[in-house]
Amino acid sequence: MSSFIFQEKKLRAFTESVFSAMGCSDTHSALAADVLLASDLRGIDSHGVARLSGYIRLWKKKRINPSPNIRIIHETASTATVDGDGGLGLVVAPFAMQIAMEKADKYGSGWVSVKNSNHFGIAGYHAMQAVSRDMIGIAMTNASPLVAPTFTTERLLGTNPMCYAFPAGKYPPVVVDMATAAAANGKLEIAQREEKDIPTGWVQTNTGEATTDAHALKGGGSLLPLGSDREHGSHKGFGLSATVDILTSILSGANYGPWVPPFVAFLDPLPNLPGEGIGHFHGAMRIDGFRPAEDFKNHMDNWIERFKSAKPINSDQPVIIPGEPEVEAEASRRSEGIPLSEPVVKDLAELADMLGIEKLA
Repeated sequence: MSSFIFQEKKLRAFTESVFSAMGCSDTHSALAADVLLASDLRGIDSHGVARLSGYIRLWKKKRINPSPNIRIIHETASTATVDGDGGLGLVVAPFAMQIAMEKADKYGSGWVSVKNSNHFGIAGYHAMQAVSRDMIGIAMTNASPLVAPTFTTERLLGTNPMCYAFPAGKYPPVVVDMATAAAANGKLEIAQREEKDIPTGWVQTNTGEATTDAHALKGGGSLLPLGSDREHGSHKGFGLSATVDILTSILSGANYGPWVPPFVAFLDPLPNLPGEGIGHFHGAMRIDGFRPAEDFKNHMDNWIERFKSAKPINSDQPVIIPGEPEVEAEASRRSEGIPLSEPVVKDLAELADMLGIEKLA
């Protein structure tokens, strides 16, 4: 499938104009665009500007508040709960992460749960905010119920990503950013746009059979937990996803499990919801609360070098450090531009017509 290349500056300006057309402030528009562009730059195409039309559809259904009053509703010295007031998760999550880091500055660590929010982009964006401050950053969110726990065909959990970001010295940070499902739903969306099959183990049919059909969810199928099946450890993926769901929602007062509002606008939230919106969880820990930061970073460098020097199974494929492919993608895309597939470019053109803004060119 053909793709089109856009420079970061042009794509950023277009993205800001979309959020401005929603009624977001200039500050919020720039922040939301920054989160999405970070995804595209890092090669995570499923969570970048390809998501713009999804946010617009939710806004048109009045499920996103473009001018939220984001506020702390409960607080201790090192913890807080934030109400996102139905705002873009792209804006609410950075607010919460900032609070976590401020508390870590004062008390060694900071922990913030969030309710009444929406999709927050890639978890890595938020966790990585702590790295430049010599902190370990943590970010996670629950999501639309598309994942069936082990031994069921019922969709009860989201892909529920989690991210841990660790600063290093002379090397880029180690960033463990992953869905707790066998695959992120965004990867299915990419396969659908490119009319490709998906690997076995990502999805099951509505009767629990393995399938390579990227459209299986439309027929009542479900994503599988990390591990895919019991014999390959799907109960561990289920446990990780459950942990994210509990920390992000039951702790904050957001919706959880099958009650998490769907990202797609054509499906309405279930009635009698137990909470408000979707939930996030953010953490920041000062490294010097445990040992001198420089010592830690020197040993992180040593850790990276040792793992990179591990004897490979195939000489053409060394060990990949978590976050390394994204660093390489960002370096390339900042200089050469960001590729967008033809369906995404068409979608953005239709979005520009709908909102009355200038198209990408």
